[in-house]
Amino acid sequence: MITSVSNQRVKRIVQLNKKAGERKREGVFVAEGIKMFLEAPEEYVEEIYVSEDCPILFGKGMLLEWQEDRKRVKEKLEKRGYETVSRDVFGKMSDTQAPQGILCVVRQRRYELADMLREGGAALLLVLEDIQDPGNLGTILRSGEGAGVSGIVMSRDTADIYNPKVIRATMGSVYRMPFCYVDDLENAIGQMKKAGTEVFAAHLEGKKSYDQCDYRKASAFLIGNEGKGLTERISLLADVRIKIPMEGKVESLNAAVAASLLAFEAARQRRG
Repeated sequence: MITSVSNQRVKRIVQLNKKAGERKREGVFVAEGIKMFLEAPEEYVEEIYVSEDCPILFGKGMLLEWQEDRKRVKEKLEKRGYETVSRDVFGKMSDTQAPQGILCVVRQRRYELADMLREGGAALLLVLEDIQDPGNLGTILRSGEGAGVSGIVMSRDTADIYNPKVIRATMGSVYRMPFCYVDDLENAIGQMKKAGTEVFAAHLEGKKSYDQCDYRKASAFLIGNEGKGLTERISLLADVRIKIPMEGKVESLNAAVAASLLAFEAARQRRG
């Protein structure tokens, strides 16, 4: 059992949680909590840490869903092996206010835009320009998976997808949703158009309502920064500018809500 917060492995977890540069250098990230542990692909899990008082393993009177998950957690731990740490040490390693007593180090995935465009059927892409809020980014991944999005393309200045807050907000979708960062968003949009993808910009000056367009063919939605929206140079690359009609005095929606609404409208049309 690790009992010292000065342990090098403990310090490494703390740095991985805090610093995007360390995560990028090592090519790994930290996934914390029962759900994130259970859904982590076994072939990508490198290390597992469990608190000496992990509630799902040692707690009493636990929530029903935890009772159902306890067997699965035990089976996975026995199969992979793990390191036990003291309560205080786990508190140091954790990035949450109410730790669930289990976390793992997971290898990062690598995806390419070309692969998303080559997918069978009509691709459906979410293109994010400088999204900054970790909760927004995580929600977009989660909604994207739910709507059947083919992939998420992000400008280099978008928040780090492996930030612990993003990871938690994805609720496991980070393991399954293809995504990539691009240095040149204009060039990436050009590649989409060349592949036959119609590009729609969510924009306050949109001439068409979002539900008046056809998304059954290959489509991409451009979503801008929370405060500034899309830059003019990026929005001008769209084939169509669309808007989400607002009632009352509301000018626009949260970036994650807007992205989700557009993705699920495309999913609705494709089901039909």
